[in-house]
Amino acid sequence: MAENIIEDEGKNKIKNVKKEAETNKRATIMGLSIWRILAYFIIYSIVGYIIETIFGIITKGVWESRQSFLYGPFCAIYGVGAVIMIIFLHGYSKKYTRLFLGGFIVGSIVEYLVSWIGEMILGIKWWDYSNMPLNINGRICVYFSIFWGFLALYLIGSFNPRIDRLIDWFKNKFSLKFLKIATSAVTTFLLIDCIITGIALSFFLIRMVAKNDLNVNNKQAVIQKYDDIYNNETLSKFVYKYWGDRKMIRTFPNLKVQDVDGNMIYMDSLLSDIQPYYYKINIINRK
Repeated sequence: MAENIIEDEGKNKIKNVKKEAETNKRATIMGLSIWRILAYFIIYSIVGYIIETIFGIITKGVWESRQSFLYGPFCAIYGVGAVIMIIFLHGYSKKYTRLFLGGFIVGSIVEYLVSWIGEMILGIKWWDYSNMPLNINGRICVYFSIFWGFLALYLIGSFNPRIDRLIDWFKNKFSLKFLKIATSAVTTFLLIDCIITGIALSFFLIRMVAKNDLNVNNKQAVIQKYDDIYNNETLSKFVYKYWGDRKMIRTFPNLKVQDVDGNMIYMDSLLSDIQPYYYKINIINRK
């Protein structure tokens, strides 16, 4: 009987191992686990925020917000771009030509889609490359596409292996359950933050168009939305308290819209009494 019990326990262990392996197999994309992909997104969104902040200091002489969402130091386009590059290009770490071309193409596609989504859904332009050579609809240009190519070389060949070691270090220091809970919590926070940011940006742009009489597409519909929102006293107080002009322009200092004549209108130019940055590092004239 004892032998039968031991045999049954052995069979159960084998079944559990197989079940766990099958579960892990289902929870992967191109050989990468979902949890690692989520960790990549979080880490690279923070790294992107740091890079963009330093870039702003160097090019504009000011420390300003470069975050994608209302709350937290996250630059999502870097998170999205890095994750997509890693998923599709991690198998080419030693094939430099393919890696460069892959980064060139993948980075350009991600950048174009993010720009298009921002304009189509939120009615805003995150950036505009119209004045740069070899651009496509002002959303991407060859200069930054080449940058994406070189970034892929560094990301896959050098930087991401360090991130993998960092993730593995955390796995050795903390339980897998804790890491999954932490990753889930941050991911949930980012998802909620993204939704709130979309609503806040929409309300802010509606307010700016109506109050400044900007000649944008569907202007009458925008004004009607403004009346619906800001004639509601309770809603209006909430919006001004949490998503007021100062909060929005300090968080998104480079926010702009395009009028019907194709002119770019920077929101900070309409709110000249609000300093659109945290600190001035040195004097650099804005072009």
